[in-house]
Amino acid sequence: MDLDTAQLSSLSSALTDLTDRITALADGFQGTPREDVAADLYEVERHLQAADRRLRSLVDKLDR
Repeated sequence: MDLDTAQLSSLSSALTDLTDRITALADGFQGTPREDVAADLYEVERHLQAADRRLRSLVDKLDR
C-alpha cells in the first residue's frame, strides 16, 4: 500500500497547530500558582515537536 505523502504532510501541519495551542496554554499558566501545569504542558509540547520532526523526516524520505 502506497503511503499518501499529502495526507502525512497534512497530519504534520495538524501536529504543528496542536503544538502551538499547547504552547499558548502553557504560557498562560506561567507565573501562576499552577506552574506545574505549565511544566507538564511544555513536556507535551516537546513530545509533539519530536513527533512532527519524525513525521516530516518520513515525508522527506518518501518524496525521494
